[in-house]
Amino acid sequence: MPKTLLHRTLSPLLLWRLRHINDRVYLILVSVLVGGLAGLAAVILKTSVQKAQELLYSWVPEQDRVFALFLYPIIGIGLTVLFTRYVLGGSLSRGIGPIIYNIARQGSIVPRSKLYSQLVTSFLTVTFGGSAGLEAPISVTGSALGSNLGRILRVGRRERRLLVGCGAAAGVAAIFNSPIAGVLFAVEVILSELSAPFFIPLLISSATATVVSKSLYAGQPFVLVTTTWPVQGIPFYILLGLLTALLSVYMIRIYFLADKYFERKKGVFRKVLLGGLALGIMVFIFPPLYGEGYNTVQLLLSGHPEQLTDASMFSVYRDENVWTILLVAVASMLLKVFATCITVGSGGNGGMFGSSLFAGALIGFIAARLINLSGIYPISEVHFVVLGMAGTLAGVIHAPLTAIFLIAEITGGYALFVPLMVVCSSSYLITRYFEPYSVYTRKLVTRGVYMHADRDRGLLAQLDPMSLVSTDFLPVSPESTLGELVMVFRHATRNLFPVVDDGGRLVGIVSLDTVRDALFDDEHYNTTRVRDLMTPPPAYVNPDDTMLDILRCMDQLGAWALPVVNNGLYIGFILKSAILASYRRQLLKETE
Repeated sequence: MPKTLLHRTLSPLLLWRLRHINDRVYLILVSVLVGGLAGLAAVILKTSVQKAQELLYSWVPEQDRVFALFLYPIIGIGLTVLFTRYVLGGSLSRGIGPIIYNIARQGSIVPRSKLYSQLVTSFLTVTFGGSAGLEAPISVTGSALGSNLGRILRVGRRERRLLVGCGAAAGVAAIFNSPIAGVLFAVEVILSELSAPFFIPLLISSATATVVSKSLYAGQPFVLVTTTWPVQGIPFYILLGLLTALLSVYMIRIYFLADKYFERKKGVFRKVLLGGLALGIMVFIFPPLYGEGYNTVQLLLSGHPEQLTDASMFSVYRDENVWTILLVAVASMLLKVFATCITVGSGGNGGMFGSSLFAGALIGFIAARLINLSGIYPISEVHFVVLGMAGTLAGVIHAPLTAIFLIAEITGGYALFVPLMVVCSSSYLITRYFEPYSVYTRKLVTRGVYMHADRDRGLLAQLDPMSLVSTDFLPVSPESTLGELVMVFRHATRNLFPVVDDGGRLVGIVSLDTVRDALFDDEHYNTTRVRDLMTPPPAYVNPDDTMLDILRCMDQLGAWALPVVNNGLYIGFILKSAILASYRRQLLKETE
């Protein structure tokens, strides 16, 4: 009823729009609306998390705070699970991956529940110290805003896809006050391709979100003032690119190993308890793992790495041994991905975006401190912190341009553009050699969803093989005689016949072309059986095979049709002509 009322209310406005506003101007106006709402959502989430964390800190005396940090993550994850179970019905798809899936397979239709579910669950998780970032939930919320506003305001399928990207761009732009990085994030991560005219709505949406953020939310997340960089440092920048690539591969692989582990685990509240306790122990020993970790990054940028050991059992040693700080930094860097995986796997919500920046800042600091201790060449630790953030982000999300411009914008480090390009490009190329897919797309690829590899593969991935199965092929029994087979031929519209036994199992195929000579042998009409004429099929298609694999198999075998079976039982045939016709329809739909 509310939906019908909304449509009735908007119908006169939409009719007026059709008469007076052309499609291009209308799309720009909608992109402004998406950017403004996504920016507002980002500001609300970021501000509310900060205020709530300050309140949680103020409740606990300083001497007891370390114990509070141990218990808070369990509370946050528990509240997130309760909200997911009793408000969302037990379903909470996390991260950017589901948005990419919505674009690839569901016509860019993002569920309405994502308009609020990501904000609430990430607020509960991160406020209470869940070791994950807010970037992915904000980006998902922006995408949901773009998709649902596009549906309400009656834009086309392609324009709705663009508005999903506008919402994602606006979310990133607002949370970091970085409009260019927001646009590049949408192009590199969310949208597989984009024509030049569509950049304008993306830019406008991202700029609108940044204006909203700057108006309501104070300044840049980080501050770096620098004017130059040493040319002699190029070899060390290349080395840092290699180190951030190795760290990126490590984080991607750990993330998916942990994802498989938690998928196999049963018992929702058991995972909350065990995961929360594990996270609490990690935070108790290494406090930098608490929350997003951006306060740790700011410590490194401000030149106070010795404060990494504050409120930990290592604080008493920080002035006696320089290696203590490095030990805490290395452990925090390597454990951050575990902390994020435990947070998400046990029921919390958050993303790897912020965790990548955190780990990258630490590897930059560690590398610079070790080079300086060796006496080989004096390296700016602050520069390496910034470059480490960019290199790790480029590797983990496979978006080097986003990493370059994001770090340049949020730190004010445009003077480091050349080092940023060196580190990000080398990190991205090395990471892709070992991990062809990003932390957002690797799981989708295992499900046969290809978004960014190439256009043909992406379009084929959107087709459902089972919807193209033809069932009008007349089956014959292996015990039927040649005479009975001839009678079947007379009434058939196909020249291919599946041979099916009494249990419904496919045992072979008979082609009119292969038995043509036998048809004129009248003497053997009653003595020759179908089993004597049938041949094994060149290959079988199973319900879980992807369209790409089916088409590749047809090309290799030179087959125009393949039988479809499910556990040996015959279902029908899938034709190459049906695949190509469906592909053409999908291509027209994408470009309309």
